[in-house]
Amino acid sequence: MIDVLLADDQALVRGGFRALVDSEPDMRVVAEAATGDAAVELALEHLPDVVLMDIRMPGTDGLAATRRIAADPRAAGVHVVVVTTFELDEYVTEAIRAGAAGFLVKDTEPADLVRAVRVAASGEALLSPSVTRRLLARVAGAARDVPAPPGLDDLTPRERQVLVEVAGGLANDEIARKLYLSESTVKTHVSRVLTKLRARDRAQLVVVAYESGLVRPGWDGEL
Repeated sequence: MIDVLLADDQALVRGGFRALVDSEPDMRVVAEAATGDAAVELALEHLPDVVLMDIRMPGTDGLAATRRIAADPRAAGVHVVVVTTFELDEYVTEAIRAGAAGFLVKDTEPADLVRAVRVAASGEALLSPSVTRRLLARVAGAARDVPAPPGLDDLTPRERQVLVEVAGGLANDEIARKLYLSESTVKTHVSRVLTKLRARDRAQLVVVAYESGLVRPGWDGEL
């Protein structure tokens, strides 16, 4: 079962998410939080696979709560997906930097939200398509002012190639088909890239790839 924590200050929103999640045979809601502080406390108590986190909540907001969860070693297996009505650039970038595994807006289709839970639980990164385009354009625009991250030069040519495909939003099975590799080999490469770049998850790999200038918006991904 995929355990899910709901964090939103609106009971109606939590109720809708609960009905959606609990209707899936492989998911269940283990707790609900109406504040950021409660979200952190319950995340550390239940250690859910996924937290669906609102941004604007009383007291500690969702970004600060995400940052606290991501920084706690006990929550290493907890994946936060930020779900909000506010599709603003600063929220997107801050959410990813805070350690969020994904970012969705609340008008996302129900099926897409369910898919997001499964994707996040598997360790993949997930962003709304419109959010992804704006995030990458913003990050790439500032890339010239950001030094190359430590570890980038340590990547092998194949690891750089895999990083490019991760930044393009491809899942492991899609990368495997494109590069003619086994999925297990791709997982090994991704794990090594995460370690060398000291990134928490794939979402942060996307930011690193664009900040470093390794890839650019609109690029076809060919090295």
